[in-house]
Amino acid sequence: RILGVLNGENYQIAIWDTPGLLKKPKHLLHTHMIENALSSIEEADLVLMVTEPTPPQDEDKAIINRIKEREKKAVLAINKIDLIRTPEVLPIIEEYSALYDFSDIVPISALKGVNIDRLLDVLVKNLPEGDPLFPEDYITDRPERFFVREIIRGVLFETLGQEVPYSTAVKIDEFIEKSETQDRKKDYIRATIFVEKESQKPIILGKNGRNIKKIGTIARERIEAFLGRPVFLELWVKVKPKWRKDPVFIRSLGEF
Repeated sequence: RILGVLNGENYQIAIWDTPGLLKKPKHLLHTHMIENALSSIEEADLVLMVTEPTPPQDEDKAIINRIKEREKKAVLAINKIDLIRTPEVLPIIEEYSALYDFSDIVPISALKGVNIDRLLDVLVKNLPEGDPLFPEDYITDRPERFFVREIIRGVLFETLGQEVPYSTAVKIDEFIEKSETQDRKKDYIRATIFVEKESQKPIILGKNGRNIKKIGTIARERIEAFLGRPVFLELWVKVKPKWRKDPVFIRSLGEF
């Protein structure tokens, strides 16, 4: 889970962005993802459940049951309403309302920015009053290298699409900031992309290294935009069989 802090004129909201709840965990990583999500529900003053504009699925009902068991105050955001016609939204709201007494249900489109201001107003209204927990300039509890890792992983999936397996992990091996005293002009970042099978490695590398070069170029540009400074990015691809079942390896990635 990732902490994000949103500061407004009369509010500060600490938001835990959690993994989704899976009905049947297939490996150790899934198990810890579920544990993180459930512990966040336990600790939260308000649960914001985000779903898609379809009738409640089994996964949605499972999450609602968890919220219901803990008698938590909750707001439902139905995302992607730009993909359906307006008359189709009301029956979906009615189905969710029958499952749980949500404090509010807000149809939104994160992509188009529809009703985002309304959702924020609803969250502020339903949160308890209190003193700020963090300084006004505090944004997250995650270090820069975490976001660099996520940028690389994001580019990996965007570039290769369905070809790339979801059993792919990224680990930052070195992150050295530039130093004027050592005449280092750029940050140096070395990262390793891990896959579970030998057959998956050529997919990421591509013919004559074409894919990994493209991934590296796009990722470097995005990392530079994020950090606001020049970067030298070096990427490697390695095979780590069954890494999702290895607790020591998962911890080394910072996954839990």
